[in-house]
Amino acid sequence: MSDDIFTTEFESIRVERDDAVATVTIDRPDDRNALNETVRSELKTALPAIEDSEARVIVLTGSEECNAFVAGADVTEFRDRDLFEQRAASARPRVYEVVDGLTTPVVAAVNGHALGGGLELATACDIRIAKEGGKLGQPEINLGIIPGGGGTQRLPRLIGEGQAMRLILSGELVDATEAAEIGLVEQVCDSETFDDRVAALAGSIADKSPLALEFAKESVRAASRTGLDEGIDYEAQLFVQLFATEDKGEGIDAFFEDRAPEWQGR
Repeated sequence: MSDDIFTTEFESIRVERDDAVATVTIDRPDDRNALNETVRSELKTALPAIEDSEARVIVLTGSEECNAFVAGADVTEFRDRDLFEQRAASARPRVYEVVDGLTTPVVAAVNGHALGGGLELATACDIRIAKEGGKLGQPEINLGIIPGGGGTQRLPRLIGEGQAMRLILSGELVDATEAAEIGLVEQVCDSETFDDRVAALAGSIADKSPLALEFAKESVRAASRTGLDEGIDYEAQLFVQLFATEDKGEGIDAFFEDRAPEWQGR
């Protein structure tokens, strides 16, 4: 494993590590952290590299100066694109698939507005914690287009088809409180407790066995991507595989010895 990624300088993102928690901050405050090609490219470079480090959880957030997690895609890039150019730009894997495909748990610290591609980026993460005052939504319909980063697929899986239709067809925005009520985010915090809550959650995840985290994440994701019987069989396979790991023995020994486990990731 290598931690070189944490000393790499980027143009539009910051990558930092505190113990086993890696934080990736989108840093374009003058453009409300909008996703342009540079941000997307840098995230696609940094996030897989973090998986090859000592980090056990990733927090993805936006710079605080502009009250935005990500205020959307950089619409200036859309203006002069034709069908063929956009088809090339939409080739997978895009940043959304990269985030979705990480084995490391990803917490979206939604510290402001998450609109359009910004909400699609948040919904590609595993857990979303939002700060009061932010707005969330898929306003692409107002531009004569539709969500193109997985929004029409991930959103119904999170909040149900009816709520997804409401947000996507109307372009209506919801505040963080309503987002929590409909299941778009898992928790909403005021500005005084937001950072502490994100840190506590990320730290709690990072304290766990990295193998168990990987298998647990994969098993939960299967729930929305397979049938029930197939998902239960897959869960059982992953559960049994962990019995061949050193971490399983360490976790149980630590339980009986009333001490903190020392995970080895094997």
